[in-house]
Amino acid sequence: MKAVILAGGKGRRLKPYTLVLPKPLVPIGDIPILEIIIRQLAFYGFKDIYLACGYFYELIKAYFNDGTKWGVNLYYSVEEKPLGTVGPLKLLKNELDEPFLVINGDILTDMNFLEIFQHHIINGKLMTIGVTEHKTKMEYGVVHLYENSVIDYEEKPEIKHYVSMGVYIFAPYVLKYIEEGKKMDIPDLIHRFLDEDISINTYIYNGLWFDIGNKEDFEKAMESFNKHRKLFIKE
Repeated sequence: MKAVILAGGKGRRLKPYTLVLPKPLVPIGDIPILEIIIRQLAFYGFKDIYLACGYFYELIKAYFNDGTKWGVNLYYSVEEKPLGTVGPLKLLKNELDEPFLVINGDILTDMNFLEIFQHHIINGKLMTIGVTEHKTKMEYGVVHLYENSVIDYEEKPEIKHYVSMGVYIFAPYVLKYIEEGKKMDIPDLIHRFLDEDISINTYIYNGLWFDIGNKEDFEKAMESFNKHRKLFIKE
């Protein structure tokens, strides 16, 4: 099975860590987040892994080399200019000839990647999005109105919604919707599918998940990793 890790971000919100390291090499505990992801993918049977790189690409390649140490085949795809979160896939159009997994290189999760892959195959859609429930605490009292009259009031309610985990499964045909050399992000692709009435599948996950895009979430991920290390490190 094949997987693409999006590892080209500059990590501006994680400064000063990313002044000397690309975000995927920032360690969670004692292991770079990208290594954790690669070890997880290898454990679940994804042996051909493509790293979509840009910023500090040389450091990433120097650390991981060809992936032999982790029992995988690592390939590097380097953007000459930023192509977003979907655009880099077009550079791999000749390699991605079967259903493949795409994952952001800055997330920490204990998801079983084989299960979401199998879920995608069974449902037969062009795209599957891994989603998880997220709770947002409102800082203000929420007033519910009907015309000009108050019909309810909630003091700092907790709102629940589903968010993208940064884990996707694609059918190879999806590449036909991506323009060569043009920047394109996941929301652009999703909106194009919705405009064309193309059904998008979801995989709802209730386990651990952290987006380490900023310092606050990075600290939460560190705490969870130290507490549940065996759930994240697959051996």
